[in-house]
Amino acid sequence: QVRLVESGGGWVQPGGSLTLSCVAEGHSLNTNAMAWFRQAPGKEREFVGLRWGSGTIVYANSIVGRFTISEDGDGNTAYLQMTSLKPEDTAVYYCAARSGNNGGSEATDYDYWGQGTEVTVSL
Repeated sequence: QVRLVESGGGWVQPGGSLTLSCVAEGHSLNTNAMAWFRQAPGKEREFVGLRWGSGTIVYANSIVGRFTISEDGDGNTAYLQMTSLKPEDTAVYYCAARSGNNGGSEATDYDYWGQGTEVTVSL
């Protein structure tokens, strides 16, 4: 069992930046596939990006060039660095992980989920 805890959400003006954290308590994600998703009010959960255990990173087209997935050296904490934020980035952001070392862009690919952290982009 992997427990994921996100933090770092908040309010930011358009064009601003935030960095979200995802702590895998008592577990290293180095060999797991992990991903970030988001869910805006009234919308379905949306893929943001993923990192395979091999280190391959894939981003959704809507955020490529603005968001960056990274992690600390021991793999306990993953980060989603978000820049040039837009109002349409407003959502609850979730990190997810799976037991295997690769996964896709579907939420059903992932076994473990954090509780989410809310990001609001507005004036």
